[in-house]
Amino acid sequence: MRFRHPDGSTVHLVYCTNVHPAETLDGVLAQLRDHCEPVRHRLGVDRLGVGLWLAAPVAYALDRDPEALRSLRAVLDRRGLEVVTLNGFPYEGFGATEVKYRVYRPDWADPERLTYTLALARVLTRLLPADVTEGTISTLPLAWRTAYDEQRADTARAALVTLAERLDALEELTGRSVRVGLEPEPGCTIETTADALAPLTALGQPRIGVCADTCHMATSFERPGPALTALDAAGVRVVKAQLSAALHAEHPHLPEVREALAAFDEPRFLHQTRARTAEGLHGTDDLGPALRNATLRDTALPDATPRDTPLPDTTPWRAHFHVPLHTTPRPPLTATLPVLDEALGALVGGARPLTRHLEVETYTWQALPPALRPRDAGQLADGIAAELTTARALLTAHGLKELP
Repeated sequence: MRFRHPDGSTVHLVYCTNVHPAETLDGVLAQLRDHCEPVRHRLGVDRLGVGLWLAAPVAYALDRDPEALRSLRAVLDRRGLEVVTLNGFPYEGFGATEVKYRVYRPDWADPERLTYTLALARVLTRLLPADVTEGTISTLPLAWRTAYDEQRADTARAALVTLAERLDALEELTGRSVRVGLEPEPGCTIETTADALAPLTALGQPRIGVCADTCHMATSFERPGPALTALDAAGVRVVKAQLSAALHAEHPHLPEVREALAAFDEPRFLHQTRARTAEGLHGTDDLGPALRNATLRDTALPDATPRDTPLPDTTPWRAHFHVPLHTTPRPPLTATLPVLDEALGALVGGARPLTRHLEVETYTWQALPPALRPRDAGQLADGIAAELTTARALLTAHGLKELP
């Protein structure tokens, strides 16, 4: 969906297809038929934006085969779908029964990450609508924090410089601009938007900026307003933003709260859990260790600097679990939708938008507690449409006007 900002520019609202993971082109085409177009019909719009996740095998196949790429573009047009952004964070295997740490490989110290991202960029230039000249790609924030020494950091920086140079050349060739946003995430070398300031200003490449995920910001107890304002003041561009909400537990010491949280401890994805005290931010790499009162040393997680105390439970916890935007967990848990709303105020509520690409990214529908999961494709489409309706209402409340 498209919205007009008061400054006259167009802001795109899309939803990310990594909730329907597919590892083949046929699988992607099935997503568009079975999920994306039904969501569009439920919203009653002629055009729906989708943030495609293309696993590496699909990206490479499309990059090598112009006819397949033209066919995909034709299918998008026929189904009333458009693509302005790609999710380039997961490389492959996002639909596996256990993803966990695998999602961070290959990282930016591995040449394969650059190869994959450039393939996505070339594909994106061919998928952009005729009246759109700039596309965006989100990617992992360099690497998971462990086994990331100075040598690997230097390799990653060099890869990003090469990426920016190749994207410059791609624009000269195609007339389409592509920007890439590092997506700060708890546990990574760039965990918060504040962490992104130094490496990105040192990099000095305007094509490389930040993808601001509001679930990640909330999990790390960041205040979106000051954080996003600081990025803008430093000249670091918010390439895109992912609209998402984290799981919040106000009183994690209570048995009933622990029991409610335990229902969200599942084996597929990491759910980094954080608590903030006067001494700073404390955390575990997953929800299970936090609930077991385990230290990072006890969890045998790959952390070179284990903490010696359990996660404090006298202060609220937040877990990296993307909660559907249109609903809240059952008490005693809540979601961080107010953090998302504050972020939107900074992103699009000012005299000019800090970003023009907004992506609803709730990939955890099938990881929800069983009672909350959609039972079939129809219920999933209902839920995604409800999320986009919530996002639409938030945007119009911040002064944007939906375009036909």
